[in-house]
Amino acid sequence: MTQVTTRQIPPLDRWVWLIAATVSAILLAVAGRYGYHRDELYFLLCGQHLDWGYVDQPPLTPAIARLAETIAPGNLTVLRTPSALIAGACVVLVALTAREVGGGRGAQLLAAALVATSSAAFAFGHLLSTTTIDVVIWLVIIWLFVRVLRTGDTRWALLIGAVTGLGLLNKYLVGLLVIGLVGGLLIAGPRRLLRDRWVLAGGAIALLLFAPNLAWQIANGFPQLDVAGEIASGDSSYAGRPVALALQLVIVSWVATVVWISGLVALFRRPEWRPYRALAWAWVVVVVLVLLGGGKGYYDAALLLALTGVGAVPLGGWLSRGRVVLRRVVFASAVVFCAVSDAVLMLPLWPASSLPDAVVAINYDAGETIGWPAMVASVERVTPPGAVVLTSNYGEAGAIARYGTVPVYSGHMSVADFGTPPESADVVVAVGIEDPAYLRRFFGSVERVGSVDVGVDVDNEENGAPLYLCRDPVDSWASLWPALRRV
Repeated sequence: MTQVTTRQIPPLDRWVWLIAATVSAILLAVAGRYGYHRDELYFLLCGQHLDWGYVDQPPLTPAIARLAETIAPGNLTVLRTPSALIAGACVVLVALTAREVGGGRGAQLLAAALVATSSAAFAFGHLLSTTTIDVVIWLVIIWLFVRVLRTGDTRWALLIGAVTGLGLLNKYLVGLLVIGLVGGLLIAGPRRLLRDRWVLAGGAIALLLFAPNLAWQIANGFPQLDVAGEIASGDSSYAGRPVALALQLVIVSWVATVVWISGLVALFRRPEWRPYRALAWAWVVVVVLVLLGGGKGYYDAALLLALTGVGAVPLGGWLSRGRVVLRRVVFASAVVFCAVSDAVLMLPLWPASSLPDAVVAINYDAGETIGWPAMVASVERVTPPGAVVLTSNYGEAGAIARYGTVPVYSGHMSVADFGTPPESADVVVAVGIEDPAYLRRFFGSVERVGSVDVGVDVDNEENGAPLYLCRDPVDSWASLWPALRRV
């Protein structure tokens, strides 16, 4: 491919690195507060059963959890260190994206500040999750994609392919980004990129790296399709079209929303940014697919962050003309307000014993990091000697495996593959299964013996969940287990 432009771009301002280091340091400082998130407990459980795939995810995040647990068992700060560092990396990558489209020192610092103070950075930088790694993978790909558009040097596609392949070993959503970028090229060009030998070679690299997990999915009947269907039904957190639309406006911050929208509009309208217009169309394609598929509203978070970087360029111009002092004071005040409010909502700053209901209502994940040891203790209090525990979800199973002493099993996601109760197990404590009629399909006797108590007054998924003592399985566990499996 011939070069689009030979224009030199500004150097990356060194203060960007300081902003990135600051947000990582803040996240590390609070990493040990509260407790494990249910997903982290699941990743640790999966990490004890390393494989090339799991029902609902590829292997990378469980492998990282396994590594952290090997280095420092039970240490939340170590487990979450990769996430804190990734948040800092995202700050740098968005500033680099602003730089690629011509953003100088001011635009780069604006982009870095907007990302560093965003609810997205606080949320995915505080917990180890597949989303955390997915966001940085997307941002690396977007930055390299814009660089290819600027320079015409398609050899960068080899690195894009390698990063994409790594991303597919973490979360399949990176495929959505690829579809969006291809769609953007088909709509806005340059279409010749899609025939370029380096681009095709990059695609081959991605498929080669992805092959082990793809083989696992094929061998296991593509369980990820069932998981995707469950998400599309709206039964998962942050799923559903209305929620997806609403999250577009708040997932970065309300100030950054104005900025990313201005970046999107500028990509469509600025003649000098015509070479980068495929990025704007990529966002359109991705959002349309998320809405049509009933996906989660944060799936395109990385694109919104990248567009924030692009929007920082016109923002810098706006802040440098007219009533400059007033504009800058108003903007800085708005950023500080967003930073404080986002930190209060997304980071574990409140005492766990007095976490406001409003915080949990807005930030579902906050409530899912509180009370696991107390939950396990409440289960063990009603568990007779020799009984086993059957949980409704992987978080409960992971918590009991970590904090408890009783054997625990679950039909949820890949925990169902980690073992079934022994055939001698005829007394079971069922945790969190709301419908006793459902349990009577599997047991001759079902008696409620209590409720889960997480030790604090917080409205999370476990607090107050029923505990049932079940006896006399109606069939062998080998026969019952397929019906107990769920995604």
